[in-house]
Amino acid sequence: MLDDNSKIKDTKALIELYDSLDDERKHSLCDFADFLYAQAEPVSKEIPQPDDIPRPEQETVVGAVKRLKTKYHMVESMTVFSAASALMTDHMVKGRDVVEVIDEMELLFDDAYNKLLQDNE
Repeated sequence: MLDDNSKIKDTKALIELYDSLDDERKHSLCDFADFLYAQAEPVSKEIPQPDDIPRPEQETVVGAVKRLKTKYHMVESMTVFSAASALMTDHMVKGRDVVEVIDEMELLFDDAYNKLLQDNE
């Protein structure tokens, strides 16, 4: 258990510490981390609910992407970036209906959120 005076280092501080070690100590640190991981109970991260941001009656595709990124802030944007870009291109280049594209984007973000929940179980 940690006392009140100790702080848990953030990822950046741990990386800096790791980078300052020689190869032998890096290997020892990795072995120790593997040992701790093997001894630990699985940690389940609490995934927040999506923010309640209603869809406006009239919305652009770019506006929808911004709204969905804010609503689903817990979803790593790179997981949906490729598919969202393809949908945006379909709308802008091929003239695909804006409502249809936004409907698919809603599903895309919702599916990514549900996968995040499932992966966290």
